[in-house]
Amino acid sequence: MFEKPQAEHEWLKQLTGNWIAETECQMGPGEPTYNSVGDVNCRSLEGMWFLIEGGGGDEESGSWSTLMTLGYDIKLGQYVGSFAGSMMSCLWSYQGGLDATGRKLTLDTVGPKCGSEGTTSYKDAIEVIDESRWILTSEMLTEEGEWLQIMKSEHRRKN
Repeated sequence: MFEKPQAEHEWLKQLTGNWIAETECQMGPGEPTYNSVGDVNCRSLEGMWFLIEGGGGDEESGSWSTLMTLGYDIKLGQYVGSFAGSMMSCLWSYQGGLDATGRKLTLDTVGPKCGSEGTTSYKDAIEVIDESRWILTSEMLTEEGEWLQIMKSEHRRKN
C-alpha cells in the first residue's frame, strides 16, 4: 500500500545532516548585496521526503528562517517540493530533475518579479560538490530573457 523510496530519493539523502550556510543575495544589477551566515538542518521523513530547515541573520535585515521540502513524485517522474521563507509571503512550488552529471538538481518555479509587478520564472539548483559540501543557487529570468543569479548559498557539513 505505501510507496517505497526510489533511487531518486536516495540522491536527496546525501543532504541530510547539520550544515553551516554562507549566503550571498543580490536581487539585480546595481542592487545591494546581502551576506548572512546560518545553520541548516536536513532530515528525512522515512526516506520519501526531505525537510531542509534553515535560520540565521544579517546586520541589515535581521533574523530569517526557511523551510524547503523535497521529494520525488514517482507518478510524475520528477523531483517536487516547496520553499517558504520568513522574509516573503510567496510559497514557491518546485518541479525538476537531475542534470546529466547526476550532481546537480535543478528545480523550476514561478514567482513574483523582484522590484516590479507580475511574475517570472526562477531556477533553484542544488549542486553536491562532495559529502561535506553542497551549493544552492537561485536564478531569475530577466525581461531580456537572460538568467540572472540572485542568490548563492554554500553549505558545509558541521563536524
